[in-house]
Amino acid sequence: MTRGSIGLDSALQDYVVNHSTALDAVQQALVARTTELGSPSGMQIGAEEAQLLTLLVRLTNARHAVEVGTFTGFSAIAIARGLAPGGRLLCCDVSEEWTSIGRAAWKEAGVEDRIDLRIAPAAETLKTLPNEEYIDFAFIDADKPSYWTYYSELLPRLRSGGVIAVDNVLWSGRVVDADPEEESTRLMKDFNDKVVRDERVDVVMLPVGDGVSLIYKR
Repeated sequence: MTRGSIGLDSALQDYVVNHSTALDAVQQALVARTTELGSPSGMQIGAEEAQLLTLLVRLTNARHAVEVGTFTGFSAIAIARGLAPGGRLLCCDVSEEWTSIGRAAWKEAGVEDRIDLRIAPAAETLKTLPNEEYIDFAFIDADKPSYWTYYSELLPRLRSGGVIAVDNVLWSGRVVDADPEEESTRLMKDFNDKVVRDERVDVVMLPVGDGVSLIYKR
């Protein structure tokens, strides 16, 4: 079972998943393998969010995609499967251990030839990318304090009409706390406030998973 969407009870969550395209055997096996990790498995996106990513990549006809935060590779499969012919996905992560699980799943899913994995701090990797507007789609789901850094590196490289999807923007609902004690909550609130004021983009926040912002570059 993957992580549910915020605010949905179990019956409605099951209904949403059952009325979205089903995960295939490779995806289901990867979910099960990730669940064996225990508490870290909570970092994996839900089934409906994975299908949303695939659909978004197809709708943008993306050939150049970037993922910041790969974990065990579930979201990477979703993105890679949506790419246009000849498309490539750059995955940024710092864990050899967790991404090794992903590498095996990518091979089984038949998408390993579309994915370039770089094990290094994502901010460093992003700074090395060409300084031109060529990225069609990006997904940010990594360490929350660095969200604005990742966004700031990606947006200038995103083409007009490109999309950045950002995960965990509702932060388990804590973003509505008026004066949060937790620094991660304050940083997420600050990130959300900056994005909605950014005149370079249009943004919609969806209550999918733990909240997903879809950011469209004008």
